[in-house]
Amino acid sequence: MRFVSVRDLRGKSAQVWRDLPIEREIIITSNGRPVAILSAVNESNLEESLSAFRQARSVDAVADLQRRSVQEGKANLSMDEIEAEILAVRKQRRK
Repeated sequence: MRFVSVRDLRGKSAQVWRDLPIEREIIITSNGRPVAILSAVNESNLEESLSAFRQARSVDAVADLQRRSVQEGKANLSMDEIEAEILAVRKQRRK
């Protein structure tokens, strides 16, 4: 897997685009930290690629919610307590 900085992406974008079909994925970094993934797609696999990407994001979102619930002490709420939380948020959104 290849890593490319945002600066290199700006300065050498033509080379990155040429390499992408060969590399399949390129990780974009900013200040040494990953910030994006470039993934090679084509018309025949676009929908499947988008679906897989969205599924991975949703799995990550659920895992993040689970981590936060443990940190906030809400991991062992009863169903009644969960329903009360949902109702409270819905009431707040209506305002």
